[in-house]
Amino acid sequence: MYLDAIDQRTKAIANLTARIEVVIEPFQSFCDLIGTIPGIGVRTAEVIVAETGADMDIFPTAAHLASWAGTCPGSHESAGRVKSTATRPGNRYLKAALGAAALSIAASHGTYLSAKYRRTAARRGHKKALVAIEHSILITIWTMAHTGALYQDPGADYYTRRDPEHTRQHALNQLHRLGYDVTLSPIAATA
Repeated sequence: MYLDAIDQRTKAIANLTARIEVVIEPFQSFCDLIGTIPGIGVRTAEVIVAETGADMDIFPTAAHLASWAGTCPGSHESAGRVKSTATRPGNRYLKAALGAAALSIAASHGTYLSAKYRRTAARRGHKKALVAIEHSILITIWTMAHTGALYQDPGADYYTRRDPEHTRQHALNQLHRLGYDVTLSPIAATA
């Protein structure tokens, strides 16, 4: 009985997969385009197409898309006190797919988005870092849809290259807090 039930479900999954492939065919180039973003797999790309319609022209800016999807943090402040930073309600299917993509990015290494996750999680916590990655993914998708360009990963060392002086000072401060007195001297250039 159990084997028959498994066979029936496997057949149903195969039938649904075939139907999805037929329906998604007009949007295959968009799926391939956003599939270049780390963390976005075939199923995630299909969910993004299903929920947004792959037409990013209906969103005037990337911020509109992120707000519609519910990945923008709240900003409720009164008399200098922050009341809530919860995200607004959005498309739950899209948020679920983006959440899975953000979790896979959090578990990976060597990409800009994984470095951004680690930097944000160190300051704000795991959950807020995941929402920040979801937001970044949507901004990237909107930009890629409008420019047609493939995803160019800035690399895990993006923040180090952007501000090397800040990175050097941060490392010195960490060593100082550990009780070390360090002096730096530049490495002589070898010819």
